[in-house]
Amino acid sequence: MPDSIEGMLKVAYSKGCSDVHLGVEEEPRFRNRGEIIPTGWPVTDQSTFMAWLKDVVSSKDLDHFRTEKEFDGSFSFPFVRVRINLFETMRGPSMVMRLIPNRISTLQELGMPEVFGTLAARTKGMLLVTGPTGSGKTTTLAAIIDHINRTMRRHILTIEDPVEFIHQSRQSLIHQRELGTNTKRFDQALRAAMREDPDVILIGEIRDRDTLSTTIEAAQTGHLVLGTLHTNSAVRTLERIVGMVPADEQDAIRKSFAEAFLAVIAQGLIRTKDEERVSYHEILINNDACKDYILRGKLDEVEDIMTRSSFEGMQTINQSLAQLVQQKRVNEEEAITHSLRPAELRQVLRGRVS
Repeated sequence: MPDSIEGMLKVAYSKGCSDVHLGVEEEPRFRNRGEIIPTGWPVTDQSTFMAWLKDVVSSKDLDHFRTEKEFDGSFSFPFVRVRINLFETMRGPSMVMRLIPNRISTLQELGMPEVFGTLAARTKGMLLVTGPTGSGKTTTLAAIIDHINRTMRRHILTIEDPVEFIHQSRQSLIHQRELGTNTKRFDQALRAAMREDPDVILIGEIRDRDTLSTTIEAAQTGHLVLGTLHTNSAVRTLERIVGMVPADEQDAIRKSFAEAFLAVIAQGLIRTKDEERVSYHEILINNDACKDYILRGKLDEVEDIMTRSSFEGMQTINQSLAQLVQQKRVNEEEAITHSLRPAELRQVLRGRVS
């Protein structure tokens, strides 16, 4: 077993793991290709855990954790950056470290649809990347920002909690701000962002009504705004947006959102036949038909637009999963377990897969 947290992370990094889980009275474990894997190393005692903690968390942040029982932060090693979450359990403190590569993968390396680059080139509107925790949203957003940074002359401003991927200015000028380190309050930073001459604003997760309102305002006033939500489909994203406000304000938010939003990309990760993982995507682009359905509150009918609009770069989750099966990258049953409409996907695959 490595004698330091850096050594432990080197082992995890070499194995291609995404997360390291450490906790008092727990055996260290890795997340590898979606599964939690035991290391076989000794159970961690209190003194060992605290020694590891002091290597990656400052004294000030440790005091914050002792008071609040929660902490989010980040730390950089020469070979990898980690996002850190600390939390208290019945057995004592625990920590999860998400490994964030120093090198940002391109959209092409990630195998993303070409329409992602087209959307990144737009000059205004709200682009939402959604999905459950661990679905690769941050990696996708980093690749989109990197694409803009390398190919366009824009001012990119990010407000993150915490900063994960580190970008260097290239064709674009990029400024990254971390909540708690570079700004005290998210809402203040977001409102200030519109006075800082940005072309692109990355805001991370849209968590509440105030953030939503300011995001829509930014998108309506000539900015490309990128954000995330923990929703698993485009339709659920639209419902979540509308549901952030009281019933008597929902008509107004539908109108504002219909005018402001550019596209929703809902994504997930699925295991491939060679034991790797690949992303699948639902892509909804705001055209006239979509805007009309949103204004009339007919959100469930939006999926029909995606099904018949592949020429615009749209697709449903089932269409994306079916394509992976057709390409023989993913097993049929594995695809069906990830579908939101498994019976429909099974029927589609019955007609396509020999």
